[in-house]
Amino acid sequence: MDLILLQKVTNLGNLGDKVSVKPGYGRNFLVPQGKAVPATAANVEAFETKRADYEAKANSILADAQSRATKFEGASVTIGAHASTEGKLYGSVGPRDIAEAFTAAGLPLEKSEVILGEGAFRNVGEYDVVLHLHADVETSVKVIVESDA
Repeated sequence: MDLILLQKVTNLGNLGDKVSVKPGYGRNFLVPQGKAVPATAANVEAFETKRADYEAKANSILADAQSRATKFEGASVTIGAHASTEGKLYGSVGPRDIAEAFTAAGLPLEKSEVILGEGAFRNVGEYDVVLHLHADVETSVKVIVESDA
């Protein structure tokens, strides 16, 4: 399925690129979310007339992500969890917990923006977490997991 991208999509392409993807990915994800349109002659012509608008929108989204990244720079959050005396958690601290902690601290964050390379945290300690705020913007924050008992 050939599509024209209306915004930058990680691991696929940039604004205005004509890409070929599997039909299910295009039909069920890219098109419904407004990230792409089918590459028909009419859509190609319509895209070229609105290209400046799409580029301005993409630049504003990037600027918003960069301003959010500066707010997260040097930020840290402490999360309390039930743990044994050896420091092993009885559950785990995952992306949802981290997003909720930052949101409660006044820095809105979605769980899909939290990247945990090695999975959820299962021990007490300090961890560096990568936040993927935009296809071009990533920042690192510190998460401290403490025993609350």
